[in-house]
Amino acid sequence: MNNSSNSDFRTVRGYQLANHQDGQLTPALEDYLEMAYRLHLENHYARVGQLSELLHVKPSSASKMISKLAALGYLKYDRYEVILLTEQGQKAGEYLLARHRTIEAFLKLLGSSNPLEETELIEHTLSPSTVSDIEMLNRFFTDHPEILRQFTEFQEASVTALSQGN
Repeated sequence: MNNSSNSDFRTVRGYQLANHQDGQLTPALEDYLEMAYRLHLENHYARVGQLSELLHVKPSSASKMISKLAALGYLKYDRYEVILLTEQGQKAGEYLLARHRTIEAFLKLLGSSNPLEETELIEHTLSPSTVSDIEMLNRFFTDHPEILRQFTEFQEASVTALSQGN
């Protein structure tokens, strides 16, 4: 066993509460901000209807989340349902999208059968330093395709051996 004491263990919710800071985005708020940022890159704005459609939620739910993000200073929202990102919202959105792309690329390297869904499930739990480490590993494999090929061959051989009961 490693050097962690039993007092270091918590439930997922326990870690979330221990790491919570005032103004910190919840995973749901991060999803909305990331999607608003994606739309911002395309159109320089977003609309509640677009967000609700893309995130598969009711417009009333999207409206509530947009209001929360506006109250936190990430967005500006008007009565015509036009959503604009503030400078803070653009910076956060840029990080959230980069984090998403980093994790999804990593899961694809591993051969995940559903990298988008798995990315959505785990991206909110990773620290910025872990995301940075994963990005470095992605770049390492990109810069060293022969090692990626060796890993893929090892992975395939391992799966074959496991299926044969070895």
